[in-house]
Amino acid sequence: NKRLEQTSTVYAKLPGSYKDGEGIVCDRSQYRTDICTIFGHVQMHASSGMFLLDAQDKHNSGVEEKIRPYTRKWERSVMDIVHEVTMKSVMFPNNSNLCDVVHNVPAIVFTTGGYTGNLYHEFNDGIIPLYITSQHLEKEVVFVIVDFHNWWLTKYDEVLKQLTQYRVINFENETKVHCFPEVTAGLFIHGELMVDSTLMFQNKSILDFRALLNHAYTPHWFVPDKSTEADNKPRLVVLVRVGSRMILNLNEVVELAEQIGFNVTIWKPLRTTELKTTYRLLNFSHVLLGVHGAALTHLLFMRPGSVFIQVIPLGTDWAAQTYFGEPAERMGIHYMGYNIDIQESTLSRKYDRNDLVLKNPKAVVKKGWEATKQVYLESQDVIINLSKFRRTLIYAKKKVKKITNQM
Repeated sequence: NKRLEQTSTVYAKLPGSYKDGEGIVCDRSQYRTDICTIFGHVQMHASSGMFLLDAQDKHNSGVEEKIRPYTRKWERSVMDIVHEVTMKSVMFPNNSNLCDVVHNVPAIVFTTGGYTGNLYHEFNDGIIPLYITSQHLEKEVVFVIVDFHNWWLTKYDEVLKQLTQYRVINFENETKVHCFPEVTAGLFIHGELMVDSTLMFQNKSILDFRALLNHAYTPHWFVPDKSTEADNKPRLVVLVRVGSRMILNLNEVVELAEQIGFNVTIWKPLRTTELKTTYRLLNFSHVLLGVHGAALTHLLFMRPGSVFIQVIPLGTDWAAQTYFGEPAERMGIHYMGYNIDIQESTLSRKYDRNDLVLKNPKAVVKKGWEATKQVYLESQDVIINLSKFRRTLIYAKKKVKKITNQM
């Protein structure tokens, strides 16, 4: 007599953990994410947005849970636009077989909605949590996506193929009834661009995630372009922003870097730029330089031992360190934060020198995200002090000198 495991406050198990019995269990104790698992004889009815458990005992029917499978559950405004999934246990008539497709592996349900479209959020809220949640299954898992975007599937196709050998299911458009032994909705997340090895199967870390990227984007037949190595200069890539937080004296900065001895590439990735193109550029470079912003998520493509220079505009200290500085250090990348002075910010031309915007950015940041965004993220460019920045570049060159022959 199989008794249903009733939903309660439990700590979620990794997908594939429920081998026997039937039930619906949810972990709603985490700050960043909810995770619910339905296991037993599970049917996916996409037309009604439901996963139904064919309860084997009449006393087990009637349990229902709803979940929005996104890793930013504290942000109500964005969670409200994420597709809600329902899990419910019911009693089906005897001998009713509604399965059009039968799977012998578990499914993981997640969204490509939310802040998808922003590279940082695509990796932090989606791809890395998907790796954390699924890598232990060794490709024996089916991905079911709500709020599906074709462009996202195309963009991350090489990565997804490292995590599953099965066709990805577009939940909203699926007309067939798929049956699974287990379905988990929601993803595990450890922190900002983080894989906590103490919580991982076989103690995997962010370096293992990077190894997965390497398998995806540099197949065995790929031969890197060696044409820039003839002069034996370390390769520095400048990630260029448009719209705000631009380096207004970019040409002078590039000229300075070349004088110091770098082979400089100016890189402005577009939405249409394939990730493998960017990966291969950065993977075979020594230094990444850029102003704080989502595009610096590309630091994940840099090799351990390389150097990452983040230009930190006024009012962005905490975000710069939390979102990019600390993740870089966890990857074994030499991180150098370049905090600009007031004179290096174009805000010094817009505000009086005694204004809080210049005098006490922390006080402005404390007013909330909108104030921070409006003043420091959307209205600020930088003019780098070349004599000051020279010291940063010289130090970076010394750092990479030891590894030039290894990359």
